[in-house]
Amino acid sequence: MKEVLLPELAESVVEGEILKWLVQEGDTIALEQPLCEVMTDKVTVELPSPVAGVLSKRLAGEGDVVAVHAEIGRAHV
Repeated sequence: MKEVLLPELAESVVEGEILKWLVQEGDTIALEQPLCEVMTDKVTVELPSPVAGVLSKRLAGEGDVVAVHAEIGRAHV
């Protein structure tokens, strides 16, 4: 298993809101494939997958606000 973390998206940003998941649990994902849309107070971005494999679990739901470096999902690689 590989943790999928919310990366630091901009300097001084400490959290982000998961706006929309673009993949479902059990979906095969490619390296750099967009996983979800994240909004911060500075930017809205599509978060790319850090690994290729299968998204095993989404740990943050749409509308959840999560801290930078928090685990938002798990992938089986």
